[in-house]
Amino acid sequence: MLNNKEIYSTSLPHRAIAVYMYLRDRADKNGSCYPAVSTIATDLKMSRSTVKRALGDLEKAKYLRHERRYRQSGGNSSNLYFLVRPP
Repeated sequence: MLNNKEIYSTSLPHRAIAVYMYLRDRADKNGSCYPAVSTIATDLKMSRSTVKRALGDLEKAKYLRHERRYRQSGGNSSNLYFLVRPP
């Protein structure tokens, strides 16, 4: 995970920095967390589409990766996010 100085010195858009900080605040010691997009959007007062764009920005820049999670019934659940240091 990146510290404040490192994340603010990137060329990421403000929306991506805000979402990264949100995820970092909720991540466990391994850098993983699983908030729903709608939860992130509500908490940050952003639209769902803005949050999705920010998540895409973070993945493209290799600061984040995600895995889909499914319920036992086979339905979709929230994604599992992993904050990573870019290469």
